[in-house]
Amino acid sequence: MNATSETVREAPPAIGFFARYLSVWVLLCIVAGIALGHVLPHAFASLAAMEVHQINLPVAGLVWLMIVPMLLRIDFAELSRVRRQVRGIGVTLFVNWAVKPFSMALLGWLFVRHVFAAWLPAGEHDAYIAGLVLLAAAPCTAMVFVWSRLCGGEPHFTLAQVALNDAIMVVAFAPIVAVLLGVAAIHVPWATLLLSVCLYIVAPVAIAQVWRRARLARGGEAALARTLKRIDPWSTAALLATLVLLFGFQGEAILRQPLVIVLLAVPIIIQVYFNAGLAYVLSRRLGVPHCVAGPSALIGASNFFELAVATAISLFGLRSGAALATVVGVLVEVPVMLSVVRVVNRTEHWFEAGDAKAKTG
Repeated sequence: MNATSETVREAPPAIGFFARYLSVWVLLCIVAGIALGHVLPHAFASLAAMEVHQINLPVAGLVWLMIVPMLLRIDFAELSRVRRQVRGIGVTLFVNWAVKPFSMALLGWLFVRHVFAAWLPAGEHDAYIAGLVLLAAAPCTAMVFVWSRLCGGEPHFTLAQVALNDAIMVVAFAPIVAVLLGVAAIHVPWATLLLSVCLYIVAPVAIAQVWRRARLARGGEAALARTLKRIDPWSTAALLATLVLLFGFQGEAILRQPLVIVLLAVPIIIQVYFNAGLAYVLSRRLGVPHCVAGPSALIGASNFFELAVATAISLFGLRSGAALATVVGVLVEVPVMLSVVRVVNRTEHWFEAGDAKAKTG
């Protein structure tokens, strides 16, 4: 039995009105966030101040609304089948830890020091590159669940891969950053890292499992399906609200130095597409099923921006170029990753064609 037949692909949710025009809502939310951040700076400053160890609590609440629908689909009794996807896990680990930080360091050097050097403040070049490296050295923790759900990713694989990345990050983040930045001692904000793991993985997984068992006990699979149908719209609504908040928090900075924001976004966007494409192509070449290749590409491309921002602030200061570069990563994360999700969804036939060719070859 091949890998494709062993893994049952979870179909993406039916496309509703909001999902069909998601790109339009994303653009409107970005514009609304920037406008509201400019018109109501004190309100957004108050919301931004509601944080613990650089983790914004309103955003964390919205992330919960986004990821719980996917976590409800996870049956821990089925997690053992993730062992069959060792090639998918290997691809993601390779891209996350052997390619991503180093490719970003190269892109940062190329664009900040050469291509865009004349348009960026000369005294901030090193800090901008440092911020970009910090962003790439921290794989995403929470939002990957959202991206995986949107592309019909295998939820057990996604959970196992995120947990594995978190475990590796505890020991690998500081050494990789130290090597790339040439800094002898990296102060890792352990409180941010550990709180994020508890807040975005341990707690929501536990709550989702309790909720799942309660629904199954009361009404079986039909009751669980009804619950999922009711709460699925939460994910889209919370995603759009998150965009408004993130762009509202940085509305003044965007309007104050738009050119710097745009220029720093270029290497970040290239890095996302490069790493996602690399993971996706490697997955196909290795015969990884589409429901695993999709989240593998998305995990390989997205970033743990809370950890990156916290580390940048602790190393270089709140108003530093490094902190600004990590914030740019926050701003481009959602719209760019949504575009990757769209590509993954539209190229499933490419994987099917590869499977058919392998069977007849």
